Amino acid sequence: MKSQKAERTLKSNSILWSEATGFSIMILLSWLTEWLHIPNLIFGESFTPNWHRAVIRTVVILLIWGWVHWITRRLLKRLHHLEEFLRICGWCRKVCDQDQWLTMEDYFNSKFATRTSHGMCPECLEKAVKELEQNEKPATNRKA
Repeated sequence: MKSQKAERTLKSNSILWSEATGFSIMILLSWLTEWLHIPNLIFGESFTPNWHRAVIRTVVILLIWGWVHWITRRLLKRLHHLEEFLRICGWCRKVCDQDQWLTMEDYFNSKFATRTSHGMCPECLEKAVKELEQNEKPATNRKA
């Protein structure tokens, strides 16, 4: 279970680092445009460096980056919360583990190295005893 959480955290960090890299590249390109006169090199047009323009672009990119980072973290947190749920079939009680349906016993044996045994909870025991008593009553009435 801990390894799955660690794996999810690594994936989340990977996503956030990818976003950070992309936004950092945009900021770098914004400043390189001013330093290297890129419009002049590519389009041949006259170009005067405007450092205020680079600062404004950087601020806008940082604001968008902050918003995207916040939204991504919220989405990843929600996704991790939903991944923590254990899907169980409502009919046969099998457990879904990585798109594979396992019996409860197999699931617990594979995930927790826990041996399983079968028993009866008090409610089921009481219900079974009542059913047995009801099934025995008609048989005793026939003999009399």
